[in-house]
Amino acid sequence: MSYVRYIDRTKAYYQAEGYEKPYQWANYDTVPFTPLKKPLAESRIALVSTSEIASHAWEDQRLPDEKGEASNVYGVAVDTPVEDLYSRTHSYDMNATTLDDVNSYFPVTRLQELEAEGRIGSLAPTAYGVYNAYSQSKTNDVDAPEVLRGCREEAVDIALLVPV
Repeated sequence: MSYVRYIDRTKAYYQAEGYEKPYQWANYDTVPFTPLKKPLAESRIALVSTSEIASHAWEDQRLPDEKGEASNVYGVAVDTPVEDLYSRTHSYDMNATTLDDVNSYFPVTRLQELEAEGRIGSLAPTAYGVYNAYSQSKTNDVDAPEVLRGCREEAVDIALLVPV
């Protein structure tokens, strides 16, 4: 088999950890996607990633729970030099890929190029990182509203979600 069986691995992990119920994957009958209200060339885009992006220049890089924060959301200035960025995550298939190319999981350079070409209206000044919490309720009740708040404050039209 040449692919990772995430569902099987996740079920086995939770069973090995002693959970009585198997992991319940998120399932929604409806999704909140809507048609674009204006062309991409006039739209402001926000980058949202679960890559646990970090910067060599940041002083305090502790995880939110290490700092006593409720939210797993943090902001990343999109003008941070890409050579200073890296991912701290360990939740990817290390046998199939690497995290050497920051733009593969945090495509800020590609978005900046699209902005310069006029293909998108603008890139929001803040990108959002969301640490993996493995809690659907925390994602729905705490983290997603925090990302939405930030996007609204920066007049974002489109959020580009990029998982690791």
